[in-house]
Amino acid sequence: MGSSPLYPEINPYVHGNLEVGAGNRIYWECCGTPSGKPAVVLHGGPGSGCSPWMRQLFAPNAYCVVLFDQRNCGRSTPNASVDVIDLANNTTEHLIHDIEQLRSHLGIQRWLVLGGSWGSALALAYAETHPECVTEMILFGVTTGQRSEFDWAFRGGLARLFPQQWERLLNGLPHGNREGDIVEAYRECLNSPDPSIREQAALEWCMWESATPAWPPLPGLAKRFADPDYRLAFARIVTHYVSNNAWLEDGILLRNCHRIRETPGVLINGRFDFQSTLLNAWQLKRAWETSDLVVVNNAGHWGDRGVFAEIIRATDRFAQRRET
Repeated sequence: MGSSPLYPEINPYVHGNLEVGAGNRIYWECCGTPSGKPAVVLHGGPGSGCSPWMRQLFAPNAYCVVLFDQRNCGRSTPNASVDVIDLANNTTEHLIHDIEQLRSHLGIQRWLVLGGSWGSALALAYAETHPECVTEMILFGVTTGQRSEFDWAFRGGLARLFPQQWERLLNGLPHGNREGDIVEAYRECLNSPDPSIREQAALEWCMWESATPAWPPLPGLAKRFADPDYRLAFARIVTHYVSNNAWLEDGILLRNCHRIRETPGVLINGRFDFQSTLLNAWQLKRAWETSDLVVVNNAGHWGDRGVFAEIIRATDRFAQRRET
């Protein structure tokens, strides 16, 4: 793999769009080798869409890797950036349904599930609902869908470390919207009939998301947020999920870990991950005692080569595993 921990870049050998209901179509692709060990990647955000580097986390001659864009983001349609978008049919339950529908569509019996950030909470929700379909799990930048996690990242907890950036986020709201729940206030602006209000809200939200993954804070907008349509879709979906606490009973994913007790799992977290703090992974490890916790020192939330190396160490390990 040379100086980079990632495997070489590859392209999908097949891709398509799957109708999943209520007019939604999700983009999917398969990479690697068709006869390889099946694995599915659940991206973060929610609303980030899958990225080409996710294909490079698996040995291409050992895995059949399935990537897909969750509802209303990436190449899935309708996109959340359209002027009038109804996200009522985009919930955690809908995404679990989509994962199962995609598995059935591709003729896969069981697969490894890899998820990062929001994708780790979605992976837990899916695996605890369908444990019979999951061979192993790899979670990084761990989140578990607890309200304390949402409050930390989006309701002022993280402001303790990023006060200047938090003040900018507050100041990005119209004066009348600065009282009460900031997430709901941004959600309202992101769905304003005035496009200038929508665009400004999306920019300010994504400036906050750009600043907080690593230290020192990024001074400007992250490259992935350069496209205004991407910003709007991302911010709309994130605030939609956070406003509803991802439709998860508080702490339910930890309480239901007994359902995946027999599922091998690896939890990978940067010690200095400010968005998904190490406490999340620590609590999950305590609830899911058979999982392995790997702490990557000096790593933040995203794009750290040490985190990538540990993910690949886990996928390489599981590539050799035979089910009993």
